[in-house]
Amino acid sequence: MKATLVLFAGLWVSAIFTNAVGAEFRTNLEYGRAGDIPLLLDACVPEGPGPFPVAILVHGGGWSGGDKGGTDRPGSGADISPWFDPLTAAHFTWFSINYRLAPRNRWPACFEDVQTAIRWVKMRAAEFKGDPARIVLFGHSAGGHLVCLAATQAAPDTRVQAVVGFAPVTDFEFELPARGGLSPSLQALFGQPKEANPASLALLRATAPINHVTPGLPPFLLLHGDADKTVPLQESVNFQAKLKANGVLCDLMVIPGAPHRLTEWDRCDPDYASRMIRWLRQTLRGAPESAPAR
Repeated sequence: MKATLVLFAGLWVSAIFTNAVGAEFRTNLEYGRAGDIPLLLDACVPEGPGPFPVAILVHGGGWSGGDKGGTDRPGSGADISPWFDPLTAAHFTWFSINYRLAPRNRWPACFEDVQTAIRWVKMRAAEFKGDPARIVLFGHSAGGHLVCLAATQAAPDTRVQAVVGFAPVTDFEFELPARGGLSPSLQALFGQPKEANPASLALLRATAPINHVTPGLPPFLLLHGDADKTVPLQESVNFQAKLKANGVLCDLMVIPGAPHRLTEWDRCDPDYASRMIRWLRQTLRGAPESAPAR
């Protein structure tokens, strides 16, 4: 791969790569600023004229770790790199974002950054051969919480056409009994003690996607391993039931034997990514069936 330094659309890009299937990979684009903190994303642009469907990828990591490049710690459970190849091969324009992390940045910093990224992508999609009318949000774990909440609380400028949640956190109160109070991740995110109190319970309820489900939301696809010991599968079961009760399309794909870590899912179900892409093509309509022959 050859790397070059360029100025793209008024923003500094650290490198541009062309991969084996002709897709162009652009790193460290600035999609916004929070004070003096630059908010960065990576972009993958398919070969061909487009416009292509668009995916915005939001990593997990307990709201305090993870990275747009896959993970900030190789082998960690926050690694989202298994998404990259399927989306590239399916000719999606995709953007993987970083956001402000806890505990340095408390709630709602991370959520505001996701909303900022959605607005930026909608405004700039055409520059990356993307279709701003066909946008899907991807999120894993804590990132799944952020994209599900973004979709359930969307305004016209942050509305998208689909959501894919991988083991998303959708109901904070559901986990309280098993964890004996707020988890360390939630304590860091919200600045609250472990023991639940009226103020923290109100905050957990206000920020849980399951409490914001209304009719008219975009279609959801939830994927969850039945061996997940970090985010209970029952959360996705309950969230699907709430969505369907409100007339919202929601499919749930349970991966037998899969843990929370996405890098192990192929071993448990080698076909799950293909089924996910088929769901996206059907839901977004107009996505190409396959990458062009070379």
